[in-house]
Amino acid sequence: MSLYRNTIWFLKGMREYTKSGYETAAKQFVAEDLEVDVKGRSYMITGANSGIGKTAALAIARKGGTIHLVCRNKERAEEAQSEIKANSGNENILVHLLDMSDPKQIWEFVEKFKTEHKLNVLINNAGCMVNKRELTEDGLEKNFATNTLGTYILTTALLPALEKEEDPRVITVSSGGMLVQKLNVSDLQLETGTFDGTMAYAQNKRQQVILTEQWSKSNPNIHFSVMHPGWADTPAVRSSMPDFYEKMKNRLRTEEQGADTVVWLGISSSAKKHPSGLFFQDRKPVSTHLPFALTHSSHGDEEKLMESLKELSKKFAPSSGNL
Repeated sequence: MSLYRNTIWFLKGMREYTKSGYETAAKQFVAEDLEVDVKGRSYMITGANSGIGKTAALAIARKGGTIHLVCRNKERAEEAQSEIKANSGNENILVHLLDMSDPKQIWEFVEKFKTEHKLNVLINNAGCMVNKRELTEDGLEKNFATNTLGTYILTTALLPALEKEEDPRVITVSSGGMLVQKLNVSDLQLETGTFDGTMAYAQNKRQQVILTEQWSKSNPNIHFSVMHPGWADTPAVRSSMPDFYEKMKNRLRTEEQGADTVVWLGISSSAKKHPSGLFFQDRKPVSTHLPFALTHSSHGDEEKLMESLKELSKKFAPSSGNL
C-alpha cells in the first residue's frame, strides 16, 4: 500500500467512516424509505450471529421478513435466533449452520436449501481477517476461502433460486479498506511475499466489488449491490483489529449505523432506482477508487478473476453444480 493511498484513505475515513460521518450523511436520509412491510419475502444473511449481520437481521425481521441466519457456530446462532425473535416479535427466523471457508459444504448447503425454501434477498455479510497465513483443510488461504471464494460459490449457486422470485437482490458487505488495493489476479491466495492479514482482507474486499460488477452484467434480472458500513464497533473489529479499535473506539459507529445501508439496500424501493452493480456508502453510490490512486484494474483482470474463481469452484462442486 502506497503512502499516498494510506494517507488519503485515512483522511477520508476520519471524515466519512466515523460516527460523525454517519450523522452528517443521515441528515439526507429519507425516513420513509424504511417504512415498508416485507412480510412474505425471504432473506438469507451470512455471519448473522453478531455485528452488522445480526443487527441487519433484527431490523429486517421487525419489518416482517423471513430470516435465514447462516452461521458457523450453533450455540451463538441459536442465541441470536432467540434474541431476534424476542426483539422483533417475528417467529420466522431460521438457523442454518455453514462454514463459509468450506466450499464443498457451501455447495451441499445450497443444494438442500433450494429444495426447501425460497429466497428473495441474499446478504453476503460473513467474513474474516486472519492475521497469519493459514490454510483450510482444502489447502486454501483462509481469508480468500471465506471472503472471496465462499461468497462466490454461495452467490453463484443461489442465482437460480433468486431468479425465480420477485424483486431478487444480492447485497455484499465489503469494506472501504478495499480502496487501498488494486485487484491482483496473479496471486489470489497470497503465496508470495510477506503476508499481511489486513491487506489480504482489503484485497478480498476489492475482489467482492469486482464480483458485484461482473454479476450485475451477466444477471440482469437480479439487482446486485456492494457496500461499506463505515468504521463500526463490532466484535469482529475488536478481535481482528485491536490496535485500531483502541485508537478509534470513541469515534466508531454503532452496529445499527453500520448496518443501516445493508437494510436500506435490502428492503427499500429507493435502492432499486439505482443501477445494479454499484458500491454504496451511507445510502448513496460512491466511487470504487480514490483520486489518482492507480487502483483501476488492468485490462482483462476482472474477467480473469471470474474465470479463476469458476475453475477453482469446479473442484468442489457436485456434478449438478450451477457454474
